Formats: sequence, C-alpha cells, structure tokens
Amino acid sequence: MSAQQPSASNTTRRYQLFIGGQWVEAESGRTFASVNPATGETLAEVAEADAPDIDKAVQAARRAFEGKWSKVSARDRGRLLYKLAQLVESRAKELAELETMDNGKPIREALYVDLPEVIEHFEYFAGMATKIEGETIPVPGRMFNYTLREPLGVCGAIIPWNYPLVMAAWKLAPALAAGNTVVLKPAEQTPVTALELGKLIQEAGFPEGVVNIVPGFGERAGAALASHPGVDKIAFTGSTEVGKKIARAAAENLTKVSLELGGKAPNIIFADADMEQAVNGALMGIFFNQGQVCTAGSRIFLDERIKDEFLARFRERAEQIRIGDPLDKQTQMGPQVSEEQLNKVKYYVAVARQEGATLVTGGEPPALSGPLAHGYFFRPTIFTDVKNEMRVAQEEIFGPVAAVITFKDEDELIQQANQTIYGLSAGIWTRDVTRAHRLAREIRAGVIWINTYNIFNAASPFGGYKQSGYGREMGKHAIELYTQVKSVWIDLSGRPMGWYNR
Repeated sequence: MSAQQPSASNTTRRYQLFIGGQWVEAESGRTFASVNPATGETLAEVAEADAPDIDKAVQAARRAFEGKWSKVSARDRGRLLYKLAQLVESRAKELAELETMDNGKPIREALYVDLPEVIEHFEYFAGMATKIEGETIPVPGRMFNYTLREPLGVCGAIIPWNYPLVMAAWKLAPALAAGNTVVLKPAEQTPVTALELGKLIQEAGFPEGVVNIVPGFGERAGAALASHPGVDKIAFTGSTEVGKKIARAAAENLTKVSLELGGKAPNIIFADADMEQAVNGALMGIFFNQGQVCTAGSRIFLDERIKDEFLARFRERAEQIRIGDPLDKQTQMGPQVSEEQLNKVKYYVAVARQEGATLVTGGEPPALSGPLAHGYFFRPTIFTDVKNEMRVAQEEIFGPVAAVITFKDEDELIQQANQTIYGLSAGIWTRDVTRAHRLAREIRAGVIWINTYNIFNAASPFGGYKQSGYGREMGKHAIELYTQVKSVWIDLSGRPMGWYNR
C-alpha cells in the first residue's frame, strides 16, 4: 500500500487500484499491461481488479456514502468538483500526452478537444450541485405535498476506451454533484488517465471512498460490478452487445441502469448542401478519432445527383489525411486502439469486398517505418456502391470505414436512414431549413446535427434511441440518472383521518 502513485513523467509506470482513498494492490496480485497502440510497446503495468477488489471498492463507496459524504453540503460538493476541474486544467498537457500514448488519438485532439471537454464537465456540474431541487405540488384538501430529489447511493461506472478521460468526466461529474459515491472501472485498454485522475481527486480533497477506481477486464471486474448487490446504479458506455450483458446482470438485483451504446449514424448529404462544408463534415464524421466514435457518420447517404463530384473531393481529402506519430501535432490520424480493433477493421473491409461494395480508397494499413511500423494503424477507407442491407452498412465497425449509399428521393432516404437497430445520432447537410427541420423529426436518433457534426456541450443532453441505449447524459437530464424522487405528505388540518374515526 502506498499514498502516492508514480509520477506520470517516469519512463516506467506502475499503477495500483484506488480503493477507499488508498492505492492498493489487487487481491490476486495480478497485473496487466497497458499498451501504446502507436508502437505496440507497454506503456504501464496496472493492477488487475477482480471480484474481491470490486467488493472492497463497493464497500468503501457505501461507507463514504453513509458517512462523511452524506454530511458534505451541495455547495461544498460543487467546490470540490470545481477544484478538480482546476487541477485537471493545470495538468492538461501531461494528461493529454498520456491519453495519446494510451489510446493512440492524435495529441491535437487530446489536448484541444478532449481535455477542454473534461474541464467543462467538472465545471458545469460543479455549478449544478446547488441546483438540484424538489418541488411543491398543489394537492387537494388541507395537505402539503413536496418532493425531495436525493442521490441514489453507490454508482458503478463502466467506461470505454475511445474517450477515456471524457467518459470518466461524463460519469463522475453528475454522479458526484448529486451526492453519490462511485466505483469507476476504466477499459482495460486505456486505464492510465483514469488512474491519474484518481491522484487529482485525492489532491482536490474528496473524502476517502467517494471515488474508487478499479481497472480490470470486463468479463471479471465489469461483470462483478454490474451484478454486485451493493450497487444502486450502473452507468455503462460501450458496445450494444456488452450493454445487453450489463442490463441482464443488473436485472438480478433490480439495479438501475443507464446505457450509452453503439451507433451506425446516417450522415445525409443533399444536392443543395454547401459541398466544401459537407465534405469536411463527412471527414469529421467518420475519420475523427480514427473512426472510434459511437456517433461516427459511418453511413454516408449521398444524393445521387452529386455522387461523382462529392466522391472525388471526399477521396482526395481522405488521402491527404496525415497518418503517423500521434504525439506529433501535425498528425491527423493515429492508430486503432489495439491489435484486436485493427483486426476487426480488416475483417469488415474484407466483408465489404465480398458483399460487392467498391473500394474507393484505403482498405489497408499504411506503410510506416521505425517504431510506428509495429503500431495498429489503418488508412482512411471509403466504400461506394453500398446497399443499406450490407453488413458494412448495418454493423458497427468502430473504425475509419465509410459506407457511401446513394438515394433518389426523401421518402426512400428516411426509410433507409431509420433501417438500423441503432439510433444514436445523425447528420443532415442542406440549405433548405424546412427540409432540415422535417428530417430532424423523422429520423429516429437521440442527437441530430444540421450542417455540422460531432458537436457536444456539457449542458446539452446526449443519448440514443432503440439499441443505442437509454438515459440521457450531460445537462440537467444527467441529474435524473443519478437521483431519485421522494414524495412527502403533511396533513395541515390537525384532525384525525376521517375513515378511521367513523
């Protein structure tokens, strides 16, 4: 047991579990390697949590919830969250570099997109802590009825590898603002920045056990957390397949669950769209973060009248994307997060070819030299002549693979756009404001972007329809995920209840 983690500047990193305000080894003594996907080299050795460690973390969270944390005022919870935001900001460069080395995303994205979003979330919910209110209800008779909005208790948070710090903030900030305690399980591929965040949580002064961080594998640590009877709520972001397993495990204890799952977003480009804007939006939609985004605009629905012009520009721009060392600020695309994910992308490219789709560009790893030759890189890939029923158009690849589908009329388009098990997001590119609003109503997805893509804000709700999950994160809606409502009745008449005294 130790009070401090190794400095992030050390060449060799070694991380323990963060339970009850202490850094401890796993009960089993096992560790696992967190790999830099740009080089294939080990970035850190991390203690591997299993069921006994999860149990310890849940117990620590329960003690904190029923003890010190319950006595911390909403105002002081907000102050702690704001202090955490300031500490993250003070270490933004270092955290961004670690995120890039652990995940593979370009440093320009980690530093200028991810870290500002993390800071924004902690700041936003710092202010929200004192805005969680009940209400009075005008009930009949001489009765006074009011509601209290109270924290749920111990919240288990299981986060993915594509936005490790951002997803940690999405879960921690509203849960803590509402007065809950948290057991956070980061993805086994990217545990480093969540553990570094644990150091800042200590420094900010959160009471012991309020936040516990237990990296481990989904089938052991994640399953143990989802099925633990001492957990009051599970928040999960990840694939639809795993989300279903989480929901089944939580159902045994009737644990509350919120799920933000997969997507296969339609990114729709009409003939009247600003061509340059639409090309940029399509690039952003599918190639940002190496295509490892649940909202990725992976199905590009293209008005057949502009097919040739759009594809020529789209291909040219895709082939100009700079692939390389993600720590280089000139790099626009880094590696896939793992060899497993790289192989999944390769598999779907082969499937698309077998199904008869036409490869426009990409479809293979780039030729890189030096240490990067061992990284998990893949070129931006575009397929055309795609039919909406093809697997490449229906199954989430989670990589830089765009499936271009042409359409003739709006009715056909809407039918095909909605022909998916997913419903997380969609993009619409048109100058016709009436059409834009009409499609925003017709498309069954939780987030609609019009003449823009992949825009988020801590104040705006986010979540999906259909098998993209349920519940809304961010904004005031997120507080609903982490609170429950209590109704209180008071008889103001002072008289005995009539039915009993008749």
